Amino acid sequence: MADLNDIAVFVKVAQYGSFSRAAHSLGMPVSTVSRKVTSLEEQLGVTLLQRTTRKLSLTAQGRAYYNRCSEPLAHLLDAEQVLTETQRKPEGLLKISVPVIFGQEVFYEFVSAFLKAYPKIQVDLFVTNLFLDLIAENIDLGIRFGELKDSTIVAQRLGKSVRYLVAAPEYLKGRVLPLKPEDLKDHQCILLNGRNGEAEWDLVNGRKSVRLHVSGPVSSRDFDAVSAFTYRGHGIGLLPSTYCDEQIRSGELIRLLPDWSSEEIFVHAVYPTRRFLPSRLQVFLDALKAWKTPLWLPLH
Repeated sequence: MADLNDIAVFVKVAQYGSFSRAAHSLGMPVSTVSRKVTSLEEQLGVTLLQRTTRKLSLTAQGRAYYNRCSEPLAHLLDAEQVLTETQRKPEGLLKISVPVIFGQEVFYEFVSAFLKAYPKIQVDLFVTNLFLDLIAENIDLGIRFGELKDSTIVAQRLGKSVRYLVAAPEYLKGRVLPLKPEDLKDHQCILLNGRNGEAEWDLVNGRKSVRLHVSGPVSSRDFDAVSAFTYRGHGIGLLPSTYCDEQIRSGELIRLLPDWSSEEIFVHAVYPTRRFLPSRLQVFLDALKAWKTPLWLPLH
């Protein structure tokens, strides 16, 4: 098959009826334009242009070839322009995956403000704790907490999270408060992703760290449920600070072992590739990084 670039140059020469005017339009040297047309003729085995010192004209084969090529080439150029404009302008469909913790009003307000700022962007939102395959599911961006297992995706840190040990006064009434992490084994705990009513908690205090085997009556895959049962006095929860700071201040929850907490957990925006990033994704990333959110702590 003939080189598409050579065909495009030939079509431009045929339209202008001049090598020099076509070269000026294409931003190429006249010699390059002439060479590409000659190369196309050699590939096809026909003479497309009749050249004289005074005039340039299409041969019969050249006219027939031009008539067949010019319209499809125009469609290809239109398609390329549409794609280029879509990349440059913040418009089109943006598919976003976020964990269940984001399924609350503060995030919906953020997305609403973003859509009002960019009315030509549409959002398809996946609220799930499943780590969806971004490429297989054709997802533009995901927000993930904790360790990233897929090294092929691009990740940008948005913030961090830390978890505290907390319990409701109702649960603590008549019970001995834990004085060291090991005492948690004697308490009911509300578990995230526990199995068979058991889980492992990793706690740190400066350079000291401990891994504890804990158990309890309730386990869930999302923090909304874990916090709800912690608030209601069913046991000790290991909750993100954003889920318990206000409740600690109001006395609804009591922080236990205040010198101990989880390690810092980083929040990332992840997306399949950094090449040819569409404008709609870039502006959403910029908005995320500028967002003052209670869902995570700032990096500094």
